[in-house]
Amino acid sequence: MKILKLTETASTNDVLLAHPAPPNGEIVVAIADYQTAGRGQAGNSWESERGKNLLFSILTCPQNIAIADQYVLSMAGALALKAALDRYTNHITLKWPNDIYWRDRKISGTLIETTVKGKRIDRCVYGIGLNVNQREFRSNAPNPVSLYNIIGRETPLEEMLDAVLRSFELYYRRAVEGDRDGICAEYNAALFRREGMHAYEDCATHERFEARISRVAPNGRLHLTDTQGLERTYWMKEVRFIV
Repeated sequence: MKILKLTETASTNDVLLAHPAPPNGEIVVAIADYQTAGRGQAGNSWESERGKNLLFSILTCPQNIAIADQYVLSMAGALALKAALDRYTNHITLKWPNDIYWRDRKISGTLIETTVKGKRIDRCVYGIGLNVNQREFRSNAPNPVSLYNIIGRETPLEEMLDAVLRSFELYYRRAVEGDRDGICAEYNAALFRREGMHAYEDCATHERFEARISRVAPNGRLHLTDTQGLERTYWMKEVRFIV
Protein backbone atom coordinates (compact mmCIF):
# COMPACT_ATOMS: atom_id res chain seq x y z
CA MET A 1 0.00 0.00 0.00
CA LYS A 2 1.36 3.40 -1.04
CA ILE A 3 0.49 6.42 1.14
CA LEU A 4 0.76 10.04 -0.06
CA LYS A 5 0.78 12.53 2.84
CA LEU A 6 -0.29 16.08 2.03
CA THR A 7 -0.44 19.14 4.28
CA GLU A 8 -3.21 20.76 2.26
CA THR A 9 -4.98 20.09 -1.02
CA ALA A 10 -8.22 20.99 -2.72
CA SER A 11 -9.47 17.41 -2.73
CA THR A 12 -7.72 14.10 -2.12
CA ASN A 13 -10.15 12.50 -4.57
CA ASP A 14 -8.88 14.82 -7.30
CA VAL A 15 -5.29 13.91 -6.42
CA LEU A 16 -5.99 10.21 -6.92
CA LEU A 17 -8.21 10.62 -9.96
CA ALA A 18 -5.16 12.16 -11.65
CA HIS A 19 -2.74 9.57 -10.24
CA PRO A 20 -1.31 6.93 -12.61
CA ALA A 21 -2.90 3.51 -12.29
CA PRO A 22 -0.94 1.57 -9.64
CA PRO A 23 0.78 -1.67 -10.70
CA ASN A 24 -0.32 -5.17 -9.71
CA GLY A 25 -3.45 -4.15 -7.85
CA GLU A 26 -1.60 -1.90 -5.40
CA ILE A 27 -3.78 0.36 -3.23
CA VAL A 28 -2.83 4.05 -3.11
CA VAL A 29 -3.93 6.36 -0.28
CA ALA A 30 -3.83 10.17 -0.25
CA ILE A 31 -4.33 11.85 3.12
CA ALA A 32 -4.40 15.58 3.87
CA ASP A 33 -4.37 17.59 7.08
CA TYR A 34 -6.86 19.92 5.41
CA GLN A 35 -8.91 20.02 2.21
CA THR A 36 -9.93 23.39 0.81
CA ALA A 37 -12.63 21.92 -1.44
CA GLY A 38 -13.51 18.56 0.07
CA ARG A 39 -16.85 17.36 -1.19
CA GLY A 40 -19.53 14.79 -0.57
CA GLN A 41 -22.35 13.36 -2.64
CA ALA A 42 -24.08 15.77 -5.06
CA GLY A 43 -21.44 18.43 -4.43
CA ASN A 44 -22.10 18.79 -0.70
CA SER A 45 -19.15 20.16 1.27
CA TRP A 46 -17.57 18.44 4.28
CA GLU A 47 -16.86 20.48 7.40
CA SER A 48 -13.59 19.63 9.11
CA GLU A 49 -11.40 21.52 11.55
CA ARG A 50 -7.78 21.53 10.42
CA GLY A 51 -5.78 18.62 11.84
CA LYS A 52 -8.67 17.16 13.86
CA ASN A 53 -10.22 14.59 11.53
CA LEU A 54 -9.27 12.08 8.88
CA LEU A 55 -9.64 13.33 5.31
CA PHE A 56 -8.32 10.81 2.85
CA SER A 57 -8.96 8.96 -0.38
CA ILE A 58 -8.19 5.41 -1.48
CA LEU A 59 -7.45 4.46 -5.09
CA THR A 60 -8.13 0.90 -6.23
CA CYS A 61 -8.28 -0.78 -9.64
CA PRO A 62 -10.80 -3.63 -9.21
CA GLN A 63 -10.93 -4.67 -12.84
CA ASN A 64 -12.80 -7.93 -12.20
CA ILE A 65 -15.87 -6.18 -10.72
CA ALA A 66 -18.82 -5.93 -13.10
CA ILE A 67 -20.50 -2.53 -13.43
CA ALA A 68 -23.78 -4.05 -12.20
CA ASP A 69 -22.07 -5.06 -8.94
CA GLN A 70 -20.11 -1.87 -8.32
CA TYR A 71 -22.06 -1.03 -5.15
CA VAL A 72 -20.40 -4.05 -3.52
CA LEU A 73 -17.25 -1.91 -3.46
CA SER A 74 -19.17 0.73 -1.51
CA MET A 75 -20.43 -1.93 0.88
CA ALA A 76 -16.87 -3.17 1.45
CA GLY A 77 -15.64 0.35 2.22
CA ALA A 78 -18.50 1.00 4.64
CA LEU A 79 -17.90 -2.27 6.47
CA ALA A 80 -14.21 -1.40 6.81
CA LEU A 81 -15.06 1.92 8.47
CA LYS A 82 -17.52 0.22 10.80
CA ALA A 83 -14.97 -2.44 11.77
CA ALA A 84 -12.43 0.26 12.67
CA LEU A 85 -14.93 2.31 14.69
CA ASP A 86 -16.26 -0.79 16.46
CA ARG A 87 -12.91 -0.97 18.24
CA TYR A 88 -13.73 2.27 20.05
CA THR A 89 -17.49 2.37 20.55
CA ASN A 90 -20.80 0.57 20.06
CA HIS A 91 -23.92 1.53 18.06
CA ILE A 92 -22.13 2.07 14.72
CA THR A 93 -24.40 1.41 11.73
CA LEU A 94 -24.31 1.92 7.97
CA LYS A 95 -26.78 4.45 6.59
CA TRP A 96 -27.57 3.80 2.94
CA PRO A 97 -26.16 4.89 0.60
CA ASN A 98 -22.83 6.22 1.87
CA ASP A 99 -22.79 7.32 5.53
CA ILE A 100 -21.66 5.85 8.84
CA TYR A 101 -23.82 6.62 11.85
CA TRP A 102 -23.45 6.46 15.61
CA ARG A 103 -26.99 6.16 16.89
CA ASP A 104 -28.83 8.91 14.91
CA ARG A 105 -25.76 11.03 14.17
CA LYS A 106 -23.32 11.04 11.25
CA ILE A 107 -19.69 10.30 12.03
CA SER A 108 -18.41 9.55 8.52
CA GLY A 109 -19.30 9.94 4.86
CA THR A 110 -17.84 8.56 1.66
CA LEU A 111 -17.84 9.86 -1.91
CA ILE A 112 -17.02 7.13 -4.43
CA GLU A 113 -15.98 8.02 -7.97
CA THR A 114 -15.43 5.30 -10.56
CA THR A 115 -14.28 4.98 -14.14
CA VAL A 116 -15.19 2.06 -16.37
CA LYS A 117 -13.57 0.13 -19.18
CA GLY A 118 -15.95 -2.00 -21.22
CA LYS A 119 -18.26 -3.78 -18.80
CA ARG A 120 -15.87 -3.64 -15.84
CA ILE A 121 -14.78 -1.10 -13.24
CA ASP A 122 -11.40 0.33 -14.24
CA ARG A 123 -10.64 2.36 -11.12
CA CYS A 124 -12.50 3.29 -7.96
CA VAL A 125 -11.63 6.21 -5.68
CA TYR A 126 -13.09 6.33 -2.18
CA GLY A 127 -13.12 9.83 -0.67
CA ILE A 128 -13.61 9.49 3.09
CA GLY A 129 -14.26 12.03 5.80
CA LEU A 130 -14.17 10.63 9.33
CA ASN A 131 -14.85 12.87 12.34
CA VAL A 132 -12.28 11.89 14.94
CA ASN A 133 -11.24 14.69 17.31
CA GLN A 134 -13.36 17.71 16.37
CA ARG A 135 -15.31 18.95 19.40
CA GLU A 136 -17.75 21.43 17.83
CA PHE A 137 -19.40 21.67 14.41
CA ARG A 138 -20.43 25.08 13.13
CA SER A 139 -21.95 24.32 9.72
CA ASN A 140 -25.64 23.76 9.11
CA ALA A 141 -25.16 20.00 8.83
CA PRO A 142 -28.06 18.58 10.86
CA ASN A 143 -26.48 15.83 12.95
CA PRO A 144 -22.66 15.54 12.92
CA VAL A 145 -20.76 13.78 15.67
CA SER A 146 -17.11 12.90 16.24
CA LEU A 147 -15.46 10.01 18.01
CA TYR A 148 -14.30 12.55 20.61
CA ASN A 149 -17.93 13.55 21.27
CA ILE A 150 -18.75 9.88 21.83
CA ILE A 151 -15.87 8.62 23.98
CA GLY A 152 -14.70 11.88 25.58
CA ARG A 153 -11.03 11.68 24.61
CA GLU A 154 -8.86 12.27 21.58
CA THR A 155 -7.70 9.41 19.38
CA PRO A 156 -4.38 9.63 17.50
CA LEU A 157 -5.19 10.12 13.83
CA GLU A 158 -2.41 7.76 12.76
CA GLU A 159 -3.90 5.04 14.97
CA MET A 160 -7.36 5.47 13.49
CA LEU A 161 -6.06 5.61 9.92
CA ASP A 162 -4.11 2.39 10.46
CA ALA A 163 -7.24 0.67 11.80
CA VAL A 164 -9.31 1.81 8.82
CA LEU A 165 -6.72 0.81 6.22
CA ARG A 166 -6.14 -2.61 7.75
CA SER A 167 -9.88 -3.27 7.70
CA PHE A 168 -10.20 -1.85 4.20
CA GLU A 169 -7.58 -4.22 2.81
CA LEU A 170 -9.48 -7.20 4.19
CA TYR A 171 -12.92 -6.17 2.91
CA TYR A 172 -11.63 -4.96 -0.44
CA ARG A 173 -9.82 -8.25 -1.07
CA ARG A 174 -13.02 -10.12 -0.26
CA ALA A 175 -14.87 -7.99 -2.82
CA VAL A 176 -12.40 -8.49 -5.65
CA GLU A 177 -12.06 -12.20 -4.87
CA GLY A 178 -15.78 -12.69 -5.43
CA ASP A 179 -17.36 -12.74 -1.95
CA ARG A 180 -20.28 -10.64 -3.14
CA ASP A 181 -22.93 -12.54 -1.19
CA GLY A 182 -20.98 -12.50 2.07
CA ILE A 183 -20.33 -8.77 1.88
CA CYS A 184 -23.96 -8.03 0.98
CA ALA A 185 -25.22 -10.09 3.91
CA GLU A 186 -22.87 -8.41 6.38
CA TYR A 187 -23.73 -4.96 5.03
CA ASN A 188 -27.48 -5.55 5.27
CA ALA A 189 -27.15 -6.86 8.82
CA ALA A 190 -25.39 -3.62 9.86
CA LEU A 191 -27.82 -1.15 8.27
CA PHE A 192 -29.04 1.96 10.07
CA ARG A 193 -32.70 1.45 11.07
CA ARG A 194 -32.55 -2.16 9.95
CA GLU A 195 -35.38 -3.14 12.29
CA GLY A 196 -38.92 -1.77 12.46
CA MET A 197 -40.91 0.86 10.58
CA HIS A 198 -39.37 4.28 10.02
CA ALA A 199 -40.24 7.50 8.20
CA TYR A 200 -39.07 8.28 4.66
CA GLU A 201 -39.78 10.89 2.02
CA ASP A 202 -40.01 10.22 -1.71
CA CYS A 203 -37.80 12.90 -3.27
CA ALA A 204 -39.82 13.09 -6.50
CA THR A 205 -43.33 13.33 -5.04
CA HIS A 206 -42.45 14.59 -1.51
CA GLU A 207 -44.76 11.91 -0.13
CA ARG A 208 -43.89 10.90 3.41
CA PHE A 209 -44.47 7.30 4.37
CA GLU A 210 -43.39 4.64 6.83
CA ALA A 211 -41.58 1.51 5.77
CA ARG A 212 -39.06 -1.07 6.87
CA ILE A 213 -35.87 -1.92 5.04
CA SER A 214 -36.06 -5.21 3.18
CA ARG A 215 -32.55 -5.13 1.73
CA VAL A 216 -29.98 -3.24 -0.26
CA ALA A 217 -29.16 -5.12 -3.47
CA PRO A 218 -25.62 -5.54 -4.89
CA ASN A 219 -26.44 -2.85 -7.47
CA GLY A 220 -27.11 -0.38 -4.64
CA ARG A 221 -30.88 -0.23 -4.92
CA LEU A 222 -32.77 0.17 -1.64
CA HIS A 223 -35.80 -2.08 -1.18
CA LEU A 224 -38.44 -0.94 1.32
CA THR A 225 -41.73 -2.51 2.41
CA ASP A 226 -44.36 0.04 3.46
CA THR A 227 -47.21 -0.28 5.96
CA GLN A 228 -49.51 -1.61 3.21
CA GLY A 229 -47.08 -4.43 2.47
CA LEU A 230 -46.07 -2.90 -0.86
CA GLU A 231 -42.45 -2.97 -1.99
CA ARG A 232 -40.87 0.36 -2.92
CA THR A 233 -37.45 0.49 -4.54
CA TYR A 234 -35.16 3.50 -4.80
CA TRP A 235 -31.83 4.51 -6.24
CA MET A 236 -29.53 6.97 -4.50
CA LYS A 237 -31.07 10.45 -4.06
CA GLU A 238 -34.59 9.17 -4.82
CA VAL A 239 -35.65 8.77 -1.18
CA ARG A 240 -34.74 10.55 2.04
CA PHE A 241 -34.55 9.21 5.57
CA ILE A 242 -36.48 11.35 8.05
CA VAL A 243 -33.94 11.52 10.88
